[in-house]
Amino acid sequence: MEKATFGGGCFWCIEAVFQEVEGVEEGVSGYAGGDTPDPSYREVCSGSTGHAEVVQLSYDPDEVSYRDLLDVFFDVHDPTTLNREGPDVGSQYRSAVYTHSEGQMEEVERKIQELEREGLDVVTEVEPLEEFYRAEEKHQDYSRKNPGDGYCRINIQPKLDKLKSRHPEKTEA
Repeated sequence: MEKATFGGGCFWCIEAVFQEVEGVEEGVSGYAGGDTPDPSYREVCSGSTGHAEVVQLSYDPDEVSYRDLLDVFFDVHDPTTLNREGPDVGSQYRSAVYTHSEGQMEEVERKIQELEREGLDVVTEVEPLEEFYRAEEKHQDYSRKNPGDGYCRINIQPKLDKLKSRHPEKTEA
């Protein structure tokens, strides 16, 4: 198993998308990129810790490549809007990729260069992962535990639809 860590708005959305990708064994919602050790959700939402809401994936590289994960990530969120994704506004909702190796760093830099050649002004933060903090249990597997939640229906379902229309070969049957 390898790890990948992505932030693209609310972690509930990113977690829900990657739960549908073949080869992703687990997605854990949490926080990365900030200064406060082991922050709480309330602290991160205040914007004072410097953390982004992220999802750390455990995936099987024999089933899904890091490049495939990047393709999905950049397709299901807006990497051109600073500190915002849909209704969520603040630095904790920034587009971010926290890499686990030099190979991942090189791959994400190549992907961003491709997107910029296509005319996108990508603002995604790319840094080596220093520390990942698991979010509180109520945030884990949120979409599956709360399918009737209005936020999930309005914000997550369009991302799932985009995943299935743009990457049907990567989704679980």
